[in-house]
Amino acid sequence: MMKHELEDQLKAFEKKGIDRRHFFKLMAMAGLLTAASTQKAKAFSSKAKGKIVIIGGGAAGISMAARLKSWLDKPDITLIDPSDRQFYQPGFTLIASGVYQPDDVWRKQEDCIPNDIKWIKDSVAAVDPVWNQVTTKNNGKIAYDFLVLTPGIQINWEKVEGITQATLGQGNAHSIYDFEGAQKTWKAIQEFSKTGGRGIYTDTYTKHKCGGAPKKICLLTEHYTRKQGTRETVDLNFYTASKELYDVPFFTPRLLEIYKERNIPINLNVRVKGVDTAAKQVHFEKIETVGDQKVYTPFVEDYDFLHFTPPMSAPDFVREAGLGWTEGKLAADAWVMVDKETLVHKTYPNIVSLGDVAGIPTSKTSAAIRKQVPIAAKNLISLMEGKEPAEKYDGYAACPIVTDYGHVLLCEFNYKKEAQNSFPFTLLDTSKEQWAAWLLKVYFLKPMYFYGMLNGWA
Repeated sequence: MMKHELEDQLKAFEKKGIDRRHFFKLMAMAGLLTAASTQKAKAFSSKAKGKIVIIGGGAAGISMAARLKSWLDKPDITLIDPSDRQFYQPGFTLIASGVYQPDDVWRKQEDCIPNDIKWIKDSVAAVDPVWNQVTTKNNGKIAYDFLVLTPGIQINWEKVEGITQATLGQGNAHSIYDFEGAQKTWKAIQEFSKTGGRGIYTDTYTKHKCGGAPKKICLLTEHYTRKQGTRETVDLNFYTASKELYDVPFFTPRLLEIYKERNIPINLNVRVKGVDTAAKQVHFEKIETVGDQKVYTPFVEDYDFLHFTPPMSAPDFVREAGLGWTEGKLAADAWVMVDKETLVHKTYPNIVSLGDVAGIPTSKTSAAIRKQVPIAAKNLISLMEGKEPAEKYDGYAACPIVTDYGHVLLCEFNYKKEAQNSFPFTLLDTSKEQWAAWLLKVYFLKPMYFYGMLNGWA
């Protein structure tokens, strides 16, 4: 964190009654002081050689570039990404609830990419994993010896009929899975609190980044209306494509209690098919299993405010290159076919993939990426050295579900859907929402992302 930013943060804490000593104690306990991590990262080194190409300059791509640069004696790393800005995407929910300002969640991309990494500011059109080359849209073909596949997620807005990314906000239909959309959502929530009416909140039927986000914005809307004294004027409803609200048993009971306490009905096994923004109607499809048959029942709901989650998938070039799963639950959206422990591609052993695009059975969150990066980086170096990858990822992910302004249900878990709490939260009852987890979410995770994780320190 830059000195002036740290000073501003300390002043903000003092206004909330948290002194500086307490602030640094919390920081240290949460593992956000990265000096020790830096020394540990520098302690590992390799003389392995090879041309590495990284596709994608988001959380996973830049973090991998930083780690590999630190651990290889003579790194030869090219990163391909078209972006001008690096977004802290977990902050979009906090923009949409008025906690963050838009400028709080981004930095210039050129300031985030590590020095000595060759940056090709372009998009990927195709990958040929047989001939080991990447085709870009404007810079031709780039050869590689080893490929780090971290392009992130593709949001398929067009799969919700009647709405596009460009038309977000029309008919009071919103989504926080877009930077501008998050800003429009906050304005709409404030107005909705004044006018009242029926609010509908949905997730989607595909795996999607930050799976807790649709729940968060629903609960934050509810609390905001209580703070404004207008809760009696709004009727909130949550629709999920899943068979249950949440699939980690340790945390689910309390989450269900919260929705019941706040009088927010939960509708299961429901998909959004389209939105009629002129009529302010959502077209749903309920999916039920009767015997061996699936029964699809269409229905329509009126709304005054809508927050929806668009379907998501791996980018098209991943599917076209044959790099996605071809069978099983992860095949439909072409998530990259990697070993869930080593993160090495199952067909092409000179490719590692992690982050949102990886086809692994865990949540797509920045916390998951933070744990995946050192494992993927060390395994890639092992491959470069002609060794078998030995590091194993246990599926750790974290989803800080914001339940109100001041509390977070901090859900940390692994592949087995077992709670896997990090210190100091092992000292707290994380089956319930906690104020300390709110501090972590709002004040600590963003600086850790920009100044720790992207530098390969956290």
